[in-house]
Formats: sequence, structure tokens, C-alpha cells
Amino acid sequence: MPTRLDKSNCTADARTLLVILPGRGMNLRELEREGFVAAARSLGLAVDVMRADAHLGYYRDRSILERLRTDVIAPAQVKGYRSIWLAGISIGGLGALRYAEAHPADVAGILALAPYLGEPEMTQAIVGAGGLMRWKAPAGPLLDGEIAPQAWRSVRSVLLRGEASARPPLYLGYGLSDSLAPSHRVLAQVLPPGRVFTASGGHDWKPWLGLWQRMLAASELPRC
Repeated sequence: MPTRLDKSNCTADARTLLVILPGRGMNLRELEREGFVAAARSLGLAVDVMRADAHLGYYRDRSILERLRTDVIAPAQVKGYRSIWLAGISIGGLGALRYAEAHPADVAGILALAPYLGEPEMTQAIVGAGGLMRWKAPAGPLLDGEIAPQAWRSVRSVLLRGEASARPPLYLGYGLSDSLAPSHRVLAQVLPPGRVFTASGGHDWKPWLGLWQRMLAASELPRC
């Protein structure tokens, strides 16, 4: 999996890495052009930012978790990063949540921007069950193509993991007119209010940069 590393502008020896997973059809240059790297620098974060080219093909062949572990996370740990945060846009948010479920010890925090959480029928089922914490997540292997059950099972796993200190903080941002907003509202209900950010707009860059800046500013990422 190709990556691009942008070093912190306030320390040459950052020990925190923020890995950004793009949305469907996005490329690494786009993330820089739309201001996502500059936002971390302008806020004075003592973090290195890595853009990972986790494109749709990795999700389709179900290799996304293996490639993230082998190509991104493990090498970063070898290089001395002590804290690794995952950020994801749309399907990248799904990737971040699934990775945090599979490798909980690797992830210090999650920034999910308009995450794709599967088909709306599952969201409706969760609402009908009385919310995410009342919904019974399916156990055992899931059928190929069952994105929503896996997505929500990953969310529950991250939120309910053992002691509170073992749970990585999860921040959510989304546009109020986003077609995925119904699923985001379900997730928002089980997060602390201070970790939920909304803006006018839909599933596109216009609201995302402002949300990204606010999420970074509110996060527990180290400052210069």
C-alpha cells in the first residue's frame, strides 16, 4: 500500500502518527490539495501525518486490514511511533473502525469523517431495536458482501471494549444533509457530545475541511 509522510512542522522527532485513509475514488494528492495536511500543521499538532492509499480495491478483495497492518502500522511501530491515530473519510472511516476492532492495541484514537457504515436497512434495524447498545450484533462469520453488520459490530466492539481506559477515543464528523447522516445520527447517540461535530452540507469536501479542523482541535492529539 503506497503512503506519503508529512512530518510535523514543530518537531523533528514526533512520536505520534496520524494515518489518513481516503474515501472512495480519492487520491493522496487530493487530501493534500483539500487542506487536510495543512490543517494539522496550522493547529500546531506535534504529529506526523501519513496519507495511505487505501483505495477501494483493498476493500473489495478483503485485504484492507492485512495491508494496513503489514504496510502501514507495523513499519510505523518499528520506526518508533508510540501512538498511532487512524482517520478515515467515508469508506476510510469504515476501514479505521474495522482495523481498531481487529487490532485494538495498535490504535490510540479514531477520527471518523462521514464514515460509511453500510446499507440503510441495518440502520433502521438498529433504530428499531432501541439503539446501538440494545441491538444484538451478529456473532460468528458473516456472509460476503454483508458490510453493515460488520461495520456496526466493529463500532460496538470499539465502544464497549473492556475498561474505559482501553477504548480509543472516537470522534465523529458529518454533514447534516449527507445521505449517510441517518447512520451517523445513530452513532452520535452513543458518543459523548464533545466528540460529535456537524456542519451544513452533504457528502463532499465543502463541509469536510471545517469538520476536520474542529475534530483535530478537539482531539487528544499532542500539541507543539
